[in-house]
Amino acid sequence: MSSGVREERQPDRLLLFTTVFLCGAGLVMVTSASVAFAYTQHESAFYYAERQTVWMLIGFAALFVLSRFDYRRLRPIAPAGAVAVVLLMILVLVPHLGVTVNGARRWFDAGPLGTFQPSELGKLAFAVFVAHWIDRNAAVVGNFQKGLLPIAAMLGGVLALLMLEKDVGTSIVMVAIFMSAYWAGGGRFRHVVLLVAFLGLALLAFTLFEPYRFARLVSFRNPFSDPLGAGFQSTQALYGLGSGGFFGVGIGHSVEKYGWLPEAHTDFIFAIIGEETGLAGTTLVMLGFLCFAFRGYRAALRARDRFGAVLAVAITTWIAFEALLNMATVTNTLPIAGVPLPFFSYGGTALATTLAAVGVLLSIARRGTSSGPGTKRRTDEAFDFWRRDRRAPLSGARGRASLSR
Repeated sequence: MSSGVREERQPDRLLLFTTVFLCGAGLVMVTSASVAFAYTQHESAFYYAERQTVWMLIGFAALFVLSRFDYRRLRPIAPAGAVAVVLLMILVLVPHLGVTVNGARRWFDAGPLGTFQPSELGKLAFAVFVAHWIDRNAAVVGNFQKGLLPIAAMLGGVLALLMLEKDVGTSIVMVAIFMSAYWAGGGRFRHVVLLVAFLGLALLAFTLFEPYRFARLVSFRNPFSDPLGAGFQSTQALYGLGSGGFFGVGIGHSVEKYGWLPEAHTDFIFAIIGEETGLAGTTLVMLGFLCFAFRGYRAALRARDRFGAVLAVAITTWIAFEALLNMATVTNTLPIAGVPLPFFSYGGTALATTLAAVGVLLSIARRGTSSGPGTKRRTDEAFDFWRRDRRAPLSGARGRASLSR
Protein backbone atom coordinates (compact mmCIF):
# COMPACT_ATOMS: atom_id res chain seq x y z
CA MET A 1 0.00 0.00 0.00
CA SER A 2 1.44 3.38 -0.98
CA SER A 3 1.96 6.21 1.51
CA GLY A 4 -0.71 8.26 -0.27
CA VAL A 5 -3.30 5.54 0.23
CA ARG A 6 -2.31 5.16 3.89
CA GLU A 7 -2.61 8.92 4.38
CA GLU A 8 -6.12 9.17 3.00
CA ARG A 9 -7.23 6.25 5.19
CA GLN A 10 -6.41 8.20 8.37
CA PRO A 11 -9.49 9.33 10.35
CA ASP A 12 -10.19 12.98 11.05
CA ARG A 13 -8.89 12.95 14.61
CA LEU A 14 -9.92 16.53 15.33
CA LEU A 15 -13.51 15.84 14.27
CA LEU A 16 -13.56 12.69 16.39
CA PHE A 17 -12.00 14.47 19.38
CA THR A 18 -14.52 17.32 19.11
CA THR A 19 -17.39 14.82 19.06
CA VAL A 20 -16.04 12.97 22.09
CA PHE A 21 -15.55 16.27 23.93
CA LEU A 22 -19.09 17.45 23.21
CA CYS A 23 -20.58 14.10 24.20
CA GLY A 24 -18.58 13.93 27.43
CA ALA A 25 -19.59 17.45 28.39
CA GLY A 26 -23.16 16.66 27.39
CA LEU A 27 -23.35 13.62 29.65
CA VAL A 28 -22.05 15.65 32.59
CA MET A 29 -24.62 18.37 31.97
CA VAL A 30 -27.52 15.93 31.47
CA THR A 31 -26.61 14.31 34.79
CA SER A 32 -26.47 17.67 36.55
CA ALA A 33 -29.58 19.16 34.93
CA SER A 34 -31.80 16.12 35.46
CA VAL A 35 -31.07 14.99 39.02
CA ALA A 36 -33.94 16.90 40.66
CA PHE A 37 -36.54 16.04 38.02
CA ALA A 38 -35.38 12.41 37.84
CA TYR A 39 -35.67 11.98 41.59
CA THR A 40 -39.15 13.50 41.82
CA GLN A 41 -40.46 11.56 38.81
CA HIS A 42 -38.64 8.22 39.14
CA GLU A 43 -37.13 8.24 42.65
CA SER A 44 -33.67 7.88 41.13
CA ALA A 45 -31.43 10.91 40.67
CA PHE A 46 -29.54 9.20 37.83
CA TYR A 47 -32.54 7.83 35.93
CA TYR A 48 -31.98 9.98 32.83
CA ALA A 49 -28.19 9.89 33.05
CA GLU A 50 -28.17 6.08 32.99
CA ARG A 51 -30.38 5.91 29.90
CA GLN A 52 -28.40 8.64 28.17
CA THR A 53 -25.23 6.63 28.83
CA VAL A 54 -26.71 3.50 27.25
CA TRP A 55 -27.84 5.40 24.16
CA MET A 56 -24.43 7.07 23.95
CA LEU A 57 -22.73 3.67 23.94
CA ILE A 58 -25.08 2.53 21.19
CA GLY A 59 -24.31 5.69 19.26
CA PHE A 60 -20.54 5.33 19.59
CA ALA A 61 -20.79 1.69 18.48
CA ALA A 62 -22.65 2.90 15.36
CA LEU A 63 -20.06 5.68 14.90
CA PHE A 64 -17.18 3.19 15.05
CA VAL A 65 -18.79 0.80 12.57
CA LEU A 66 -19.92 3.46 10.09
CA SER A 67 -16.61 5.33 10.22
CA ARG A 68 -14.87 2.19 8.92
CA PHE A 69 -17.70 1.39 6.52
CA ASP A 70 -17.43 2.75 2.96
CA TYR A 71 -20.16 5.41 2.86
CA ARG A 72 -20.76 4.68 -0.84
CA ARG A 73 -22.29 1.35 0.17
CA LEU A 74 -25.16 3.28 1.75
CA ARG A 75 -26.46 4.29 -1.67
CA PRO A 76 -28.23 1.00 -2.56
CA ILE A 77 -30.13 0.96 0.74
CA ALA A 78 -30.96 4.70 0.77
CA PRO A 79 -34.47 4.36 -0.77
CA ALA A 80 -35.40 1.44 1.48
CA GLY A 81 -34.15 3.31 4.55
CA ALA A 82 -36.20 6.39 3.70
CA VAL A 83 -39.34 4.32 3.09
CA ALA A 84 -38.86 2.45 6.38
CA VAL A 85 -38.59 5.71 8.32
CA VAL A 86 -41.69 7.13 6.59
CA LEU A 87 -43.63 4.02 7.60
CA LEU A 88 -42.46 4.40 11.21
CA MET A 89 -43.47 8.06 11.18
CA ILE A 90 -46.94 7.01 10.00
CA LEU A 91 -47.24 4.20 12.55
CA VAL A 92 -46.31 6.52 15.42
CA LEU A 93 -49.50 8.47 14.68
CA VAL A 94 -51.67 5.38 15.21
CA PRO A 95 -53.45 5.44 18.60
CA HIS A 96 -52.09 2.95 21.15
CA LEU A 97 -48.89 2.55 19.09
CA GLY A 98 -47.41 6.01 19.48
CA VAL A 99 -46.78 7.68 22.83
CA THR A 100 -48.40 11.07 23.41
CA VAL A 101 -46.49 13.68 25.43
CA ASN A 102 -47.84 17.22 25.92
CA GLY A 103 -50.36 16.71 23.11
CA ALA A 104 -47.75 15.56 20.56
CA ARG A 105 -47.57 11.99 19.29
CA ARG A 106 -44.08 11.29 17.92
CA TRP A 107 -42.57 8.51 20.05
CA PHE A 108 -42.69 4.74 20.47
CA ASP A 109 -42.27 3.14 23.87
CA ALA A 110 -38.75 1.64 24.00
CA GLY A 111 -39.22 -0.05 27.37
CA PRO A 112 -36.28 0.34 29.76
CA LEU A 113 -34.50 2.65 27.29
CA GLY A 114 -37.30 5.22 27.42
CA THR A 115 -38.78 6.22 24.07
CA PHE A 116 -37.82 5.97 20.41
CA GLN A 117 -38.48 8.88 18.02
CA PRO A 118 -38.58 7.90 14.31
CA SER A 119 -38.25 11.48 13.07
CA GLU A 120 -34.76 11.69 14.63
CA LEU A 121 -33.71 8.61 12.69
CA GLY A 122 -35.30 10.26 9.66
CA LYS A 123 -32.75 13.09 9.73
CA LEU A 124 -29.99 10.65 8.80
CA ALA A 125 -32.12 8.47 6.53
CA PHE A 126 -33.43 11.41 4.51
CA ALA A 127 -29.97 13.01 4.32
CA VAL A 128 -28.61 9.81 2.76
CA PHE A 129 -31.58 9.48 0.42
CA VAL A 130 -31.57 13.06 -0.83
CA ALA A 131 -27.80 12.88 -1.43
CA HIS A 132 -28.36 9.66 -3.38
CA TRP A 133 -31.20 11.23 -5.41
CA ILE A 134 -29.21 14.36 -6.20
CA ASP A 135 -26.22 12.31 -7.30
CA ARG A 136 -28.38 10.21 -9.64
CA ASN A 137 -30.13 13.29 -11.06
CA ALA A 138 -27.11 15.60 -11.17
CA ALA A 139 -27.79 16.69 -14.74
CA VAL A 140 -31.22 18.17 -13.88
CA VAL A 141 -30.76 19.39 -10.30
CA GLY A 142 -30.64 23.01 -11.44
CA ASN A 143 -33.82 22.62 -13.47
CA PHE A 144 -37.00 23.97 -11.84
CA GLN A 145 -39.37 21.20 -12.95
CA LYS A 146 -37.01 18.22 -12.84
CA GLY A 147 -34.81 19.31 -9.96
CA LEU A 148 -36.55 21.66 -7.54
CA LEU A 149 -40.11 20.31 -7.75
CA PRO A 150 -39.20 16.69 -6.90
CA ILE A 151 -37.09 17.89 -3.95
CA ALA A 152 -39.96 20.14 -2.84
CA ALA A 153 -42.43 17.26 -3.14
CA MET A 154 -40.26 14.94 -1.04
CA LEU A 155 -39.68 17.65 1.56
CA GLY A 156 -43.39 18.50 1.59
CA GLY A 157 -44.33 14.90 2.33
CA VAL A 158 -41.89 14.71 5.23
CA LEU A 159 -43.06 18.06 6.62
CA ALA A 160 -46.71 16.95 6.42
CA LEU A 161 -45.94 13.97 8.67
CA LEU A 162 -43.99 16.17 11.07
CA MET A 163 -46.85 18.64 11.26
CA LEU A 164 -49.20 15.80 12.15
CA GLU A 165 -46.74 14.89 14.89
CA LYS A 166 -46.72 18.58 15.96
CA ASP A 167 -42.95 18.73 15.61
CA VAL A 168 -42.07 22.21 14.32
CA GLY A 169 -38.46 22.05 15.50
CA THR A 170 -37.62 18.92 13.50
CA SER A 171 -39.48 20.40 10.52
CA ILE A 172 -37.16 23.43 10.48
CA VAL A 173 -34.07 21.22 10.76
CA MET A 174 -35.38 18.99 7.98
CA VAL A 175 -35.72 22.02 5.70
CA ALA A 176 -32.08 22.85 6.43
CA ILE A 177 -31.01 19.29 5.56
CA PHE A 178 -32.87 19.20 2.25
CA MET A 179 -31.96 22.73 1.19
CA SER A 180 -28.27 22.41 2.05
CA ALA A 181 -28.09 19.13 0.14
CA TYR A 182 -29.88 20.67 -2.85
CA TRP A 183 -27.54 23.69 -2.85
CA ALA A 184 -24.40 21.56 -2.47
CA GLY A 185 -25.55 19.26 -5.26
CA GLY A 186 -25.86 22.05 -7.82
CA GLY A 187 -29.22 23.65 -7.09
CA ARG A 188 -29.77 27.28 -7.99
CA PHE A 189 -29.69 29.87 -5.24
CA ARG A 190 -32.90 31.57 -6.39
CA HIS A 191 -34.71 28.24 -6.19
CA VAL A 192 -33.49 27.79 -2.62
CA VAL A 193 -34.68 31.29 -1.68
CA LEU A 194 -38.04 30.71 -3.36
CA LEU A 195 -38.73 27.44 -1.57
CA VAL A 196 -37.51 28.67 1.82
CA ALA A 197 -39.68 31.79 1.52
CA PHE A 198 -42.73 29.69 0.67
CA LEU A 199 -42.09 27.30 3.57
CA GLY A 200 -41.54 30.24 5.90
CA LEU A 201 -44.94 31.69 5.04
CA ALA A 202 -46.53 28.26 5.48
CA LEU A 203 -44.89 27.90 8.91
CA LEU A 204 -46.12 31.35 9.92
CA ALA A 205 -49.67 30.46 8.88
CA PHE A 206 -49.46 27.17 10.77
CA THR A 207 -48.22 29.03 13.85
CA LEU A 208 -51.06 31.56 13.74
CA PHE A 209 -53.66 28.75 13.82
CA GLU A 210 -52.11 27.07 16.88
CA PRO A 211 -52.93 29.09 20.03
CA TYR A 212 -49.94 27.98 22.09
CA ARG A 213 -47.50 28.63 19.22
CA PHE A 214 -49.07 32.02 18.62
CA ALA A 215 -48.63 32.81 22.32
CA ARG A 216 -44.95 31.88 22.05
CA LEU A 217 -44.57 34.14 19.04
CA VAL A 218 -46.17 37.07 20.85
CA SER A 219 -44.18 36.57 24.06
CA PHE A 220 -40.94 36.30 22.07
CA ARG A 221 -40.92 40.08 21.57
CA ASN A 222 -40.89 40.69 25.34
CA PRO A 223 -41.05 37.54 27.50
CA PHE A 224 -40.86 39.66 30.68
CA SER A 225 -44.27 41.13 29.87
CA ASP A 226 -45.81 37.78 30.88
CA PRO A 227 -43.13 36.13 33.06
CA LEU A 228 -45.54 33.70 34.70
CA GLY A 229 -47.41 32.78 31.51
CA ALA A 230 -46.28 32.43 27.92
CA GLY A 231 -42.89 33.99 28.67
CA PHE A 232 -42.12 31.81 31.71
CA GLN A 233 -39.71 29.41 30.00
CA SER A 234 -37.78 32.16 28.21
CA THR A 235 -37.47 34.37 31.29
CA GLN A 236 -36.24 31.49 33.46
CA ALA A 237 -33.69 30.55 30.80
CA LEU A 238 -32.43 34.12 30.69
CA TYR A 239 -32.26 34.22 34.49
CA GLY A 240 -30.15 31.08 34.42
CA LEU A 241 -27.79 32.38 31.76
CA GLY A 242 -27.45 35.74 33.50
CA SER A 243 -26.79 34.31 36.96
CA GLY A 244 -23.87 32.26 35.64
CA GLY A 245 -21.64 35.28 35.12
CA PHE A 246 -18.23 34.62 33.62
CA PHE A 247 -17.38 31.28 35.26
CA GLY A 248 -20.74 30.00 36.53
CA VAL A 249 -21.96 28.88 39.91
CA GLY A 250 -20.28 25.49 39.58
CA ILE A 251 -21.25 22.10 38.17
CA GLY A 252 -24.24 20.75 40.07
CA HIS A 253 -25.12 24.04 41.76
CA SER A 254 -27.83 25.26 39.40
CA VAL A 255 -30.98 26.66 40.97
CA GLU A 256 -33.09 26.72 37.79
CA LYS A 257 -33.07 22.92 37.45
CA TYR A 258 -35.03 22.57 40.72
CA GLY A 259 -38.40 22.97 39.07
CA TRP A 260 -37.95 26.55 37.85
CA LEU A 261 -36.91 25.92 34.25
CA PRO A 262 -39.12 23.49 32.28
CA GLU A 263 -37.24 21.03 30.04
CA ALA A 264 -33.99 21.84 31.82
CA HIS A 265 -32.33 18.56 30.75
CA THR A 266 -33.71 18.54 27.20
CA ASP A 267 -34.37 21.57 24.99
CA PHE A 268 -33.17 24.17 27.52
CA ILE A 269 -30.04 22.50 28.78
CA PHE A 270 -27.95 25.34 27.30
CA ALA A 271 -29.37 27.61 30.02
CA ILE A 272 -28.09 25.19 32.68
CA ILE A 273 -24.71 25.14 30.95
CA GLY A 274 -24.64 28.93 31.17
CA GLU A 275 -25.71 28.96 34.80
CA GLU A 276 -23.24 26.33 36.00
CA THR A 277 -20.23 27.09 33.78
CA GLY A 278 -20.86 30.73 32.87
CA LEU A 279 -19.75 32.57 29.78
CA ALA A 280 -16.55 30.53 29.70
CA GLY A 281 -18.46 27.26 29.42
CA THR A 282 -20.98 28.42 26.84
CA THR A 283 -18.18 29.93 24.74
CA LEU A 284 -16.29 26.63 24.86
CA VAL A 285 -19.41 24.77 23.74
CA MET A 286 -19.94 27.18 20.84
CA LEU A 287 -16.30 26.83 19.81
CA GLY A 288 -16.77 23.07 19.85
CA PHE A 289 -19.66 23.30 17.41
CA LEU A 290 -17.73 25.78 15.24
CA CYS A 291 -14.83 23.34 15.07
CA PHE A 292 -17.24 20.53 14.23
CA ALA A 293 -18.78 22.57 11.41
CA PHE A 294 -15.37 23.53 10.03
CA ARG A 295 -14.17 19.91 9.90
CA GLY A 296 -17.47 18.71 8.48
CA TYR A 297 -17.50 21.20 5.61
CA ARG A 298 -13.81 20.51 5.07
CA ALA A 299 -14.68 16.84 4.60
CA ALA A 300 -17.33 17.86 2.07
CA LEU A 301 -14.84 19.92 0.07
CA ARG A 302 -12.39 17.02 0.01
CA ALA A 303 -14.94 14.33 -0.83
CA ARG A 304 -14.06 12.30 -3.92
CA ASP A 305 -17.57 12.16 -5.34
CA ARG A 306 -20.77 14.18 -5.43
CA PHE A 307 -22.65 11.77 -3.18
CA GLY A 308 -20.07 12.12 -0.43
CA ALA A 309 -19.87 15.91 -0.77
CA VAL A 310 -23.64 16.39 -0.64
CA LEU A 311 -24.05 13.95 2.25
CA ALA A 312 -21.27 15.62 4.27
CA VAL A 313 -22.84 19.05 3.74
CA ALA A 314 -26.28 17.76 4.77
CA ILE A 315 -25.00 16.09 7.95
CA THR A 316 -22.81 19.02 8.97
CA THR A 317 -25.58 21.55 8.33
CA TRP A 318 -28.07 19.43 10.27
CA ILE A 319 -25.92 19.26 13.43
CA ALA A 320 -24.49 22.80 13.27
CA PHE A 321 -27.81 24.43 12.39
CA GLU A 322 -29.65 22.50 15.09
CA ALA A 323 -27.10 23.68 17.67
CA LEU A 324 -27.38 27.27 16.46
CA LEU A 325 -31.18 27.13 16.51
CA ASN A 326 -31.23 25.72 20.05
CA MET A 327 -28.88 28.38 21.38
CA ALA A 328 -30.89 31.09 19.64
CA THR A 329 -34.16 29.95 21.22
CA VAL A 330 -32.65 29.59 24.70
CA THR A 331 -31.21 33.13 24.52
CA ASN A 332 -34.55 34.42 23.16
CA THR A 333 -32.93 35.43 19.88
CA LEU A 334 -35.57 33.33 18.09
CA PRO A 335 -39.01 32.06 19.20
CA ILE A 336 -39.05 28.72 20.99
CA ALA A 337 -39.01 25.92 18.41
CA GLY A 338 -38.47 22.81 20.53
CA VAL A 339 -35.08 21.86 19.06
CA PRO A 340 -32.57 19.86 21.17
CA LEU A 341 -28.90 20.77 21.55
CA PRO A 342 -26.95 18.02 19.74
CA PHE A 343 -24.79 15.81 22.01
CA PHE A 344 -26.13 17.62 25.11
CA SER A 345 -29.93 17.41 25.35
CA TYR A 346 -31.42 14.27 26.84
CA GLY A 347 -32.89 12.09 24.12
CA GLY A 348 -31.64 8.64 23.25
CA THR A 349 -32.75 8.44 19.62
CA ALA A 350 -31.38 11.89 18.84
CA LEU A 351 -28.02 11.15 20.45
CA ALA A 352 -27.55 7.73 18.85
CA THR A 353 -28.63 8.96 15.42
CA THR A 354 -26.38 12.01 15.60
CA LEU A 355 -23.38 9.86 16.54
CA ALA A 356 -24.20 7.47 13.68
CA ALA A 357 -24.27 10.48 11.33
CA VAL A 358 -20.85 11.55 12.63
CA GLY A 359 -19.64 8.04 11.78
CA VAL A 360 -20.76 8.55 8.18
CA LEU A 361 -19.06 11.96 8.16
CA LEU A 362 -15.84 10.37 9.43
CA SER A 363 -16.08 7.77 6.66
CA ILE A 364 -16.35 10.54 4.06
CA ALA A 365 -13.40 12.39 5.61
CA ARG A 366 -11.32 9.19 5.76
CA ARG A 367 -11.79 8.53 2.05
CA GLY A 368 -11.46 12.14 0.92
CA THR A 369 -8.48 13.71 -0.81
CA SER A 370 -5.45 13.89 1.45
CA SER A 371 -3.48 17.01 2.32
CA GLY A 372 -0.51 17.69 0.14
CA PRO A 373 0.65 19.61 -2.93
CA GLY A 374 -2.37 18.59 -4.97
CA THR A 375 -5.03 19.39 -2.39
CA LYS A 376 -5.60 23.00 -3.47
CA ARG A 377 -6.04 21.92 -7.09
CA ARG A 378 -8.56 19.25 -6.14
CA THR A 379 -10.45 21.68 -3.89
CA ASP A 380 -10.60 24.22 -6.71
CA GLU A 381 -11.89 21.48 -8.99
CA ALA A 382 -14.64 20.74 -6.45
CA PHE A 383 -15.70 24.39 -6.43
CA ASP A 384 -15.66 24.47 -10.22
CA PHE A 385 -17.63 21.21 -10.25
CA TRP A 386 -20.44 22.77 -8.19
CA ARG A 387 -20.27 26.13 -9.98
CA ARG A 388 -20.74 24.53 -13.41
CA ASP A 389 -24.02 23.07 -12.21
CA ARG A 390 -25.33 26.49 -11.15
CA ARG A 391 -23.96 28.66 -13.92
CA ALA A 392 -22.42 27.58 -17.17
CA PRO A 393 -19.13 29.40 -17.91
CA LEU A 394 -20.33 30.47 -21.36
CA SER A 395 -23.16 32.95 -21.89
CA GLY A 396 -24.56 30.85 -24.72
CA ALA A 397 -24.72 27.82 -22.50
CA ARG A 398 -26.50 29.86 -19.81
CA GLY A 399 -29.07 30.94 -22.36
CA ARG A 400 -29.68 27.40 -23.51
CA ALA A 401 -29.98 26.26 -19.91
CA SER A 402 -32.51 28.95 -19.12
CA LEU A 403 -34.58 28.00 -22.17
CA SER A 404 -34.60 24.37 -21.06
CA ARG A 405 -36.24 25.42 -17.77
